[in-house]
Amino acid sequence: MGNNAVEVKISEEFSRKHPVMPDSLVNPYHQTDEEKFSKRKEAPSSEKLIEQDSLGPVKRILRSVKIEINGKDHRQYLVRFKSQAEDRDKWFPEQDIPDR
Repeated sequence: MGNNAVEVKISEEFSRKHPVMPDSLVNPYHQTDEEKFSKRKEAPSSEKLIEQDSLGPVKRILRSVKIEINGKDHRQYLVRFKSQAEDRDKWFPEQDIPDR
């Protein structure tokens, strides 16, 4: 391995990826200093908010499935959005369906 490459430990979900990569793709981890930033609050997950905003209003619910999470049954719904292609259909738990 050369000077410009690093070998990383890869979790099972990424096991098909090669563990050696260029060092330009790797950034050091810096843990937050709790004393220095004591008033800092963790921001809500923006991924969910951005995703729902960008999809637009709901056109219709296409179907539902029952899944088991931690030993309990939950229902998820496949939602189609107005002015979006079929490949943008998304699965949501009932409480997360936008514009219900």
